[in-house]
Amino acid sequence: MAIANSRLVAFDGERVTFKWKDYRAKADARYKLMTLDADEFIRRFLIHVLPDGFHRIRHYGLFANANRANNIALARQLLGMPAAPSSSHSDRAEAGHADEEWNTCPCCGGRMVTIETFESGCQPRLWPRPSIGLDSS
Repeated sequence: MAIANSRLVAFDGERVTFKWKDYRAKADARYKLMTLDADEFIRRFLIHVLPDGFHRIRHYGLFANANRANNIALARQLLGMPAAPSSSHSDRAEAGHADEEWNTCPCCGGRMVTIETFESGCQPRLWPRPSIGLDSS
């Protein structure tokens, strides 16, 4: 659901007024009204609609944020794995990388995660799959 019916305030045939929440504001000032032309409202609404065959998953499963640390600790215990390294030691320090930018994505600035390493001249176990090329426009 992209927007609940309770958030829709008014529609006069050309413009839609709805409630939205400004997370930067405090207390009662958080809840505000916005009025948009109907076509702009529909354009923004459709950005949140998934294409056929896709399923939205939010806050679900082992890695759901609410219990992530407890679930991972329990999974490690049940699998007989050693406890996770303490948060005081970063992955970079353990791997011998002191440089903060050694694993930063050049496009988005996010943290890149090593999936596999292999010797020069050897083939990776997991070849990348070609993208399907779905057009969601």
